[in-house]
This record gives sequence, structure tokens and C-alpha cells, in this order.
Amino acid sequence: MSAFDVGSLILLLATAVAIINERYLHLPSVIAQLLGSLLLSLAILLVSHLTDNLHFAALFEKRLHGAHLPGVFLDGVLALLLFAASLQADLRELRSNAASVFCLATIGVVLSTAFFTLSFWGILSICGMAIPIAWCFLLGAILAPTDAVAVQGLLKHSPLPGKLKTVIVGESLFNDGTAIVLFLTALAAIGGQHDILGHGRVLYAMLVEGGGGIALGLAAGFLASTIIAITKDDEIAVLATLAFALGTYRLASGIGLSGPLAVVCCGIVVSTRLARDAGERRRLDQISTFWFLVDNLLNILLFILLGFEIFTLNATPIALVSAAVAIPLVLASRFLSVALPFGIFRLGKVGDRRTPYLLTWLGLRGAISVALVQSIPNGPYNDALIAASYVVVIFTVVVQGLSTPRIIRALYPSAHNAAGDASGARGEA
Repeated sequence: MSAFDVGSLILLLATAVAIINERYLHLPSVIAQLLGSLLLSLAILLVSHLTDNLHFAALFEKRLHGAHLPGVFLDGVLALLLFAASLQADLRELRSNAASVFCLATIGVVLSTAFFTLSFWGILSICGMAIPIAWCFLLGAILAPTDAVAVQGLLKHSPLPGKLKTVIVGESLFNDGTAIVLFLTALAAIGGQHDILGHGRVLYAMLVEGGGGIALGLAAGFLASTIIAITKDDEIAVLATLAFALGTYRLASGIGLSGPLAVVCCGIVVSTRLARDAGERRRLDQISTFWFLVDNLLNILLFILLGFEIFTLNATPIALVSAAVAIPLVLASRFLSVALPFGIFRLGKVGDRRTPYLLTWLGLRGAISVALVQSIPNGPYNDALIAASYVVVIFTVVVQGLSTPRIIRALYPSAHNAAGDASGARGEA
């Protein structure tokens, strides 16, 4: 079975799940695909064990590892996902809420990583399954960033105030850059560079890589939007966005800057500049349609592959304990990382007392966490980190994702009722 055979089977599965979901389940697309892939992977594993024929399962596992998917994801697919999500962001709204987005995407990520690291290390030490704190820090960085695409999809038709939506989506777009800096720092510490955590080097890396990535992304976005504006061919315009999405990400990564921040800024500038010109809005709609398809396809494939990765899990005691502990700690660290910035920096202008609870529940982990955990070096604690990461991703996407509409209705009943009244009025009209 070749890689193309595996790919065709995955696409067939994605199509089947999408049709079933559209006709019967009516779930958000990423949730339906993740559930479908989990059920199929568990069925294959069960049949393989019952028939004493593990060849098919082993073949899938071999193909997935041989494809070097985590490297492919970090080297380019992440750029496509983030660019697609950034096209939906409004630069003016982000600018007016820049302080809130910046605090949550930087200080919030650092706080989340630190709290998770210390509590995870402490609990496993008490259980007699101590993991070195550098590895715990690595897991904290893996689970710190939220998934921009999943969050955006859940909030698309939400009755929440526009300013609050902007802050939530903006944080999920920009926190990847901070998390990747912390992830690389943890890898360096595990590799023996123990002095990397001192003398402000992490802060320096965040400022240089993040600030440089933002500057490069703004310049690339200006250049891309200028090229799109002067060409009359819509196909060239779409091709230009694809070229700049990948090119900006790879250039930033190649010169030591933040690729995620660069490509997000590039996409935001492109969408904002094209939206200002009435003559370019039609072209922007076509570009957005193309990227919507790219976004959906990549997310479908990613979550299906996540389901198949269950084949690689080893149910060791430390892996089971890590998975059980990770979910409550992720929720607690997420709440702390949101509540403290809101309290200290007075971010309440974009919300109220309910906002930290909403942001905690909307902290869905997804694509970036899956890719990062698959990129960790071989070591004695891989099973624990992989099990914890997969369980958290599945829990946040499925449980938190499905219950988010109810949480929003419970926290913001007036907004929900107002949206229902407006919908009813449109129906009567």
C-alpha cells in the first residue's frame, strides 16, 4: 500500500463523514471528522486484535511515520492554516484591542506553560512517576496554544459582542508564536543547554523573533496586496496569496524569526487592504473561498490522521496517569493564564467577570499541539507526553467544542435572546 493509497482512503473517509454529518449529525466539521476518525481507528485496531492480524494496522502506522507528517506540518502546512484563519481577522478591530490580544498571546501563554509545568511535575512526583521538569515544561509549551481555526469556526455564528470575538480569535492567531519559542527553549534545555533559561534569553527570543516576524509579515502583506491590486487576473491573485503564505513563513523561519506571526500578519494586511477598496472586494471573496476550501481540507486530513495515530499509543502506567492528570491541569492553567491578565492589566474593557470562564472553555487545542508533540525527540517520557497531548486535544475539541454553544447561552443569555429575536424578525420579514 503506497502513500497515495493511504491518502485516497483518508479522503474517502473524510467525504463519507462529511456527508453523514451534513444529513444527520449537524456537528461542526472538525468535530465530526475527529469523531469519525477515532471510531474508524478504534474499529480497525479492534478487528486487527480479534483476528490476530495486525498487518493492516501496522501498515497504516508505518505509512504515517514514514510520511514525516509533523515535519511537513511545521515546515508549511501550519502556514496555510494560519493564513486562511488570518484572512477573517479585521486589522482595525485587532488594533483597537491590541493590548488585550498581546497580553493574552504572550503573558497568558507563559503563565499557562509555567503553571502546567509545576503542577504536572508535582503531581507525578507525588504519584512516584517523576518526570524531569524540562520535559514537563516541554509538555506545557505543547498544550499552551489554542487552535485558531477551531475557535474561529465555533464563534462564526455566535451572538457574542464583536469586540470580544476579536480578542478571542486574535489571541488564538498570535499565541502560536509564543508557544513555539517556549517549545524550542524546552528542547534546548533537554538537549543540555541549561543556560538558555537564564539572563533573559527567553524574553529576548520572544521579542526578537516575535517582533521581527510581525515586521516581516506586515511588509509581505503590503507587497502581496499591492501585487494583487495591480493584476487583473483572478487566478494570479489567488496564486500570489498562496506564494506569499508559504514564502513568508519559510523566509521568517529561515532567518530565525517567528513564521506563525509573520504569516498571520501577512494575511491580516492582505484582507484589510483589499477590503478597503470596493473594486477589490469581489476578488477578496474569491480568495477567501479558495482559502476556506484549503482550510477545511487540511483540518479534515489533520484530525483524521490524529485518529489513526492512536495506533502508536502505549498504555503504560505513566502514560495513563499523565493523560488523566493533563485535562484538569490544562483547564486550570488556562483559567489562571486568562484571569490574571484580566485582573492585573485591566482587560475588562473587552468583557466582564464572565470573560475568563468563556476564554477558558474556548481554549481548544488542535493542529499545533499535535504537530509539536510529534516533533519531540525520542526519550523515556514520549509515551507520557504523547498520551497527555492526544487526550487533551480530543477532550477540548469534542467535549468543549460541542458544549460551547450551551456555555455561551448560559453565560450570555441576553446576547443569545437578542440574536434569536433578530433571527425571528428576519424570518417574519
